[in-house]
Amino acid sequence: MNVFGVDIGGSGIKGAPVDLERGDLAEERRKVLTPHPATPASVADAVAEVVSDFGWSGPVGITFPGVVTDGVTRTAANVDKGWIDVDAQKLLGDRIGMEVTVLNDADAAGIAEMQFGAGRGRKGTVILLTFGTGIGSALFLDGRLVPNTELGHLELHGHDAEKHASTKVKEDEDLSWPHWARRVQKYLHHVEMLFSPELFIIGGGVSRKADKFVPLIEGVRAEIVPAELRNNAGIVGAAMAATER
Repeated sequence: MNVFGVDIGGSGIKGAPVDLERGDLAEERRKVLTPHPATPASVADAVAEVVSDFGWSGPVGITFPGVVTDGVTRTAANVDKGWIDVDAQKLLGDRIGMEVTVLNDADAAGIAEMQFGAGRGRKGTVILLTFGTGIGSALFLDGRLVPNTELGHLELHGHDAEKHASTKVKEDEDLSWPHWARRVQKYLHHVEMLFSPELFIIGGGVSRKADKFVPLIEGVRAEIVPAELRNNAGIVGAAMAATER
């Protein structure tokens, strides 16, 4: 069974049909740049462009980089503030002319990793962290999601943690892998102090290069592993959510 998934990020919007039996993309994904400013109308147009490229008709799952409750986007850290309190499910559904399900982007990635990836079969407390334009999080207790945790906004050194340790910060400040690993390490220590997870799953595009920084992280008790679905986890999780509506 194939269902379409779209992952809205701060820098790119990507989507593809997903084979839900395999937990993998059924076709090569299509990606467009996130418009700037990333207003509701402009992002909706970009989502429609991605979906129409596949000639898709049917349910669509869509992630959003912020808190989402009952299809309404409540925060907008890395997109236009016009998204706050928008009925995104209705807006995007009307724009593409299909039934849509909208959920937090890291929650979607976590759902996919717990079903098909690095969290498969894991009990206890598991936290997936996506490093990209910001830092997203998905918290699971015995496989059950605690939605909209947004742990990238925990305070670290007087600022949101994602302003200190996201992949974007690494690129903007041209940090070396060891330097950035130390920042990620401090962040993981902070999260571990609060939640005592058994497992950290590192997602986002940087998960492809986990060997460059994960071995440099010290003093964290929890196991640290890269996401197995890499940067496709959000698309897969979005498609999974669309079947549960």
